[in-house]
Amino acid sequence: MPDERVVLTERIKAKALELGFELVGIAPVRESDHGEFYRRWIAEGRHGEMEYLARDDAVARRLDPRSAWPELRSAVVVGLFYGGGGAEAAGNPGAVGGVASGAGGAPGGSSGPGAGDVVVPADPDLCPSGPDRGPAAPATSPDVGIIARYARGRDYHKVMKKKLLELLTWIEGEVGRELPAARAYVDTGPVLERELARRAGFGWFGRNTMLIHPRSGSYFFIGTLLLELELEPDAPFEADRCGRCTACVTACPTGALLGRDATGAPVMDATRCISYLTIENRGPIPPELRPAIGNRIFGCDICQEVCPFNRKFSRPASEPAFDPRGPGEPPPGVERLPSDGWHPGTAAPSLVDLMSMDESGWEAFSRGSALRRAGRAGFRRNVAVALGNWGDESAVPSLRSGLFDPSPLVRSHSAWALGRIGSTAAVAALTEALSTETDQEVIEEIEAALAEASATSSDGRGAAARQGSISTERQSPSIG
Repeated sequence: MPDERVVLTERIKAKALELGFELVGIAPVRESDHGEFYRRWIAEGRHGEMEYLARDDAVARRLDPRSAWPELRSAVVVGLFYGGGGAEAAGNPGAVGGVASGAGGAPGGSSGPGAGDVVVPADPDLCPSGPDRGPAAPATSPDVGIIARYARGRDYHKVMKKKLLELLTWIEGEVGRELPAARAYVDTGPVLERELARRAGFGWFGRNTMLIHPRSGSYFFIGTLLLELELEPDAPFEADRCGRCTACVTACPTGALLGRDATGAPVMDATRCISYLTIENRGPIPPELRPAIGNRIFGCDICQEVCPFNRKFSRPASEPAFDPRGPGEPPPGVERLPSDGWHPGTAAPSLVDLMSMDESGWEAFSRGSALRRAGRAGFRRNVAVALGNWGDESAVPSLRSGLFDPSPLVRSHSAWALGRIGSTAAVAALTEALSTETDQEVIEEIEAALAEASATSSDGRGAAARQGSISTERQSPSIG
């Protein structure tokens, strides 16, 4: 007679797939294998301003959910693909707007090996070999903003959480009782979701810290349903199939990826990661890192774009809610309101149009989307940096409006961008703003921008234009 635990486990997996999840596995709920590493990472301050990762209660729960809910026994781990491909340059992402990745791509020198050190093993058990699906896409035009793939459609938290709660309701019906200790998390709770996914057999931790599925890559969301049920666990994924490939470490334009430590764990300095800088970071972006951001205005996919497993195996999203939006469109399932303003969409939005969005446009652009996480001031800060990296004279009017934004954060980064452009009109806008500015940090940014514009005016080009020439000369080779 079949084991009841095995039967229930298989039925749960079948129901998860029926609900639209594309990966599902079971992991035991127990103490983390990486507690020492996690505590050391926090102690070194590599989490930046993400204090929610460092709270004692949160650390305890992340390292063992049973510290808060001792009844928990099993985790149902699910995955949902959000789509690879796109207009970004997989082989040369760093050449878009900012400094080129590759040898010395990060300001101050890359923390990883140079381009010549990238080795993609021919052993298919370690890394996919042979031709990619197609040639690397051409670099996106620097006058448009790049939004990380996961944030172009509906907020994934809402899409995944709804499905997880439906699964929980179904499970309670199957076992004939409520499960009061059950918890559903999608990138929001104190749970080490990637570790649970590895235990559930999904894949391994790449050098970019992402969980990589051996036949699907890393473009998928992870959700977890913690249950006080004994389920049949899947075998954990034990292999590390990165081999000697360091494509992601080399390609990171800000040097955020630090390789593996002595135990083999991948290490990231979040304070240098473009995703952190443009989303979780609430303050100024360090000036020395701004040029490397290029035109990535919300999140970053560079370390995934260059991964051979994504270039070989990534698949498009099957969930329509994750599709990019056109101009003026709300995310799927989000009602359009009469007060909504116009916005340029998320597929390849004009930087000038993004900077010019008013409050009603931002509300329509961000409602029901992960983009809301950055806040309007944080998002305009990011767009201002991208406009400065583009360095075109046509960006001056929209950046001038940023000089008079209510937020000092927007004003200071708009000043930096105008200093990068360095034209007569840019200097005039900066001089006008300096005469009325009262915030000392913004005043210092304006003065620095005027000094940069003055120093670069002799050759008729701003800093961004000259940096673009350097970047073109130092483009990275295609990986794969």
